[in-house]
Amino acid sequence: MGREKEKEKPSEKALNLLRSRLSDPNFIFRPLSDSPDSNYSKLKFIISTSVTEACNNSILLLGPRGSGKVAVLELVLSDLLQQYPEAISVIRLNGLLHSDDNCALKEIARQLCMEHQLLFSKVASFDDNSQFMIAMLRECGLAHKTIIFVLDEFDFFAQGKQRLLYSLLDAMQSVNSQAVVIGVSCRLDVDQLLEKRVRSRFSHRKLLFLSPSKEDTERFMEHILSLPMDSSLPHNYAAEFNGRLKKILSDERFKELIDTYLSFNFTIGHLVRFLFQAVSYMDLNAGFLSLGNFKTALSSNQRQLKLESIRADCSVLELYMMVCMKRLEVKEQTSYNFYSVMTEYKSIHDSFQTSDYYAANVCLRAFEHLLQCQLISFIDNKGHNQSVEFRPVKLLISSAELHQGLKSYQQCPAILLKLMDR
Repeated sequence: MGREKEKEKPSEKALNLLRSRLSDPNFIFRPLSDSPDSNYSKLKFIISTSVTEACNNSILLLGPRGSGKVAVLELVLSDLLQQYPEAISVIRLNGLLHSDDNCALKEIARQLCMEHQLLFSKVASFDDNSQFMIAMLRECGLAHKTIIFVLDEFDFFAQGKQRLLYSLLDAMQSVNSQAVVIGVSCRLDVDQLLEKRVRSRFSHRKLLFLSPSKEDTERFMEHILSLPMDSSLPHNYAAEFNGRLKKILSDERFKELIDTYLSFNFTIGHLVRFLFQAVSYMDLNAGFLSLGNFKTALSSNQRQLKLESIRADCSVLELYMMVCMKRLEVKEQTSYNFYSVMTEYKSIHDSFQTSDYYAANVCLRAFEHLLQCQLISFIDNKGHNQSVEFRPVKLLISSAELHQGLKSYQQCPAILLKLMDR
């Protein structure tokens, strides 16, 4: 085994190192701890304040999937547990598993019993578990121990009667309690789902996890892909690897490639998956990353889900509607609704005398299906009271992707490809 490791090429060691880094959220998000304006620093300050000053807090972490909400939270909790090992207890719930109030409170009681080596009763009622939680909050508060409740998929807890949220936040109103409630959700409007009695007890702090800036993206990539100079890798190899990487990152063609990818896949999670693919294409004989590796990763990752949706889920009528929307965009019509699309659809039919012409009610169903498939979306959240056909929409795929989707569609009318080529 030892001899095999000795014979391992530097490029193979480098590849394994990069893959392990890309699989480790703590390593990926560690640079955030340097900035006082980062969500890491803000969240750590809020929780550590609760621990040191014996106060209650509640906060929401909001952002799309893959934006790093849970990764940053776990990084903060890991650091604080090292800093205050005897002063913090973490209770974790997930809305997909514990959205039922009885189930959630029972899980809280179970985790509290495990944490404090107490006997857990499986047959305890909701009220019994609620009283137990209140008693534990009081006892932990008196012992200067903070209980942190992490509620992942928070929007599921905000459905129904919200008894769990009310019981938890109401118990935190006590002078003796010392707790933090952290809600994690993809819904930016999740606080609007809370009942008045729950909202009045919530502190309304929010941390938004947005798409990274260009500067942050470059910093992330250099942090993840640069080889350490003080490792078992040969010093000359690591130096040359990092030198070539810097040339790639500063190359305008690479910047354009990354901009293209991130214009559709805009979270840190997407970026990590892209880098994982690019690293996997590294030539082990050459031993270095190249611009071609990133180009190959991009081409293999060109919005496969959207393209698959066009190929497998769309009808011919829906293809017509998307081509109409793209034609309206070419005409510099930035805002369009169902009726605008129908006008363009009729124009194509009248000009080319196509046989594919459907009634308005059928077209409306096709339009709604495109919304369900997330190939189009409403431009904003305004006009909820308006009918679907009046609300402005936008196409969520580029011309190149639509053209590729049409070519892969077996029964695509020739006229649509002709229209896209114009």
